[in-house]
Amino acid sequence: MTMMAAKPSQAPRACKHIPCCPEASAPDRDAASIYVSRPEQGWSLLCNGIVSFEDTGELLPDGRAIAPHRPTDP
Repeated sequence: MTMMAAKPSQAPRACKHIPCCPEASAPDRDAASIYVSRPEQGWSLLCNGIVSFEDTGELLPDGRAIAPHRPTDP
């Protein structure tokens, strides 16, 4: 029997509440609820599988990294 890794689209979601959090590919993905928080290490795992860093960078479930994207001052 061969074990196969789940594809990101097939990975189980941590989000069990209603309404569900936005998908990792959605424009409002940062609005997902925090599933695990490690403020002493500077990161949080969101319900949609994104690792969100305190500098506003992100690691998406498919392995892509999003650079920090802080809003600019008016």
